[in-house]
Amino acid sequence: MEEIVVGIDVGTTKVCTLVGRVEDDMSIRILGVGIEPSEGIRKGIVVDLAAASRAIKRSVEKAESTSSLEITTAFVSLAGAHVSSVNSRGAAGIPSGVIDIHDMARALEQAQAIAIPHDREIIHVIQRGITVDGQEGVKTPVGMHGYKLEVETHIITAASATIDNIRQCVNAAGVDIQQFVLNPLASAEVVLTEQERQMGVAVCDIGGGTTDLAIYVDGDVWHTMVLAVGGNHITQDIAHGLRLSLSQAEEVKKQQGHALTSVIGSEEYFHMRPFGEDKDVRISRQDLAHIIEARVEETFNLILQEIKRSGYDGLLPAGMVLTGGTSALPGISRVASEVLGMSVRTAQPQNLKGLVDKLNSPMYSTSFGLLQWAISMHDHQVTVSNSGKRRKPRGESNVKFDALKDWMKRLLP
Repeated sequence: MEEIVVGIDVGTTKVCTLVGRVEDDMSIRILGVGIEPSEGIRKGIVVDLAAASRAIKRSVEKAESTSSLEITTAFVSLAGAHVSSVNSRGAAGIPSGVIDIHDMARALEQAQAIAIPHDREIIHVIQRGITVDGQEGVKTPVGMHGYKLEVETHIITAASATIDNIRQCVNAAGVDIQQFVLNPLASAEVVLTEQERQMGVAVCDIGGGTTDLAIYVDGDVWHTMVLAVGGNHITQDIAHGLRLSLSQAEEVKKQQGHALTSVIGSEEYFHMRPFGEDKDVRISRQDLAHIIEARVEETFNLILQEIKRSGYDGLLPAGMVLTGGTSALPGISRVASEVLGMSVRTAQPQNLKGLVDKLNSPMYSTSFGLLQWAISMHDHQVTVSNSGKRRKPRGESNVKFDALKDWMKRLLP
C-alpha cells in the first residue's frame, strides 16, 4: 500500500497544505497543493479563530481537490514567541548489565521529569547525546554492556492555549493533527546536508511574522529559539518610511527591494503613489534599501545575541543556512554574514517531484520539510541503507511511557 503524507504549514502570511506520496526511493512526489493567504494568525499565534479556521479549511480543500484524496490527518508546523526550550539529562541504572529499550525508555522518562508549568505543553523531546558509564558519543546503546546509561535531551515546549487554538482551527477543517513540528526543525529536513549537521550549523527560517532558529552540532539539535520578528516588520518600515499602504509596501519590497544600500545606484528610481498624493511620485531605490538594510541588520543582531546566549557560537564552522520567504530578499545573506561573522547561504527545497511549479522557493521549505519529517517519524524512522548505516531519529514528541517504548523499539535491528 502506498504511503501518503500530509503537511500543513500554518504561517503568518500563508497556509500551505501539501499532500505527498512516498516513492520507493524514499523521495516524495507532491500530489496535492493548497496555498491560501493566512488570516487570523499573527506572529504564529491565532488572534481570530473563525478567520484562521476558514483559511486552513480553504487550503485543505484545495489540496484535496488537486490530489483527489481526502485529508484526515496531517503534520502541522508551529512557531511563535510562546515556544521555548530547555536541555535536560536523564539517567538509568542497567540491572542486567546489557542495555535494552526499556533502559533507554527509563532514561528518557527521567530526562522529561522537569518542572513544566501547567500552562505549557511538550512538543518535542529530542535525543541529543548518550553516555554509557561515562563514555560519551554513543550512538546506538541498545545491546551494549554497561551499568549506567545517561541521555541528554533537548525539550521544546509551547503555550498550551496557543496549541489548543491551532488544533481547534485545524480540526474545524476535518483534519486531526498527528504531530506539531517546530518550523526550523521541519525546514532543516530539506535545507541542511548531513555534513553541515555534523560540523555544526544554524538554520534560520525567516517568515512573515517570526524568525525561527535551530542549532545543530554533531548531527543533533542543540538549541532552538523563535523571535517574534520577520518580513512583515520590513514591510511596515517601508510603509511608514515611504508613506505607502501595506499592500503597496509589500509589492515594492518584492519588486524593488534590496538589503544592501551599497549595491544600489544613486540614479535608480521607481514610481509609486503614496498617501496624500494625487499622482505617482519618483522614489529612490537607495532610500528603500536603506530602510530594509536597517531592519535586516537589527534582526540578525538579535539572532547573534541569541546564538551567543546559547553558548554555541564557537561551534558553527558550517555557518548559517537561511530559508523562509524573507530569505529570498536580494542581499540578505551578505548582510547576515557581515553581522554574524560567519558564512551564510540561502536554501530552498531541492529535488521536488510532482506538482512543484509554485514550490521552488525558500518560502516552502517548512511545508515540504513537514513531509520529510513525517517520513522520518513514521515506519521509516530508522532505515538501513546498502552500506548498513542507520539513520538516526530526528526527534519525538510522545511523552507517554507506552508511546516511548514503541518509539524505542524502532532502534532495534
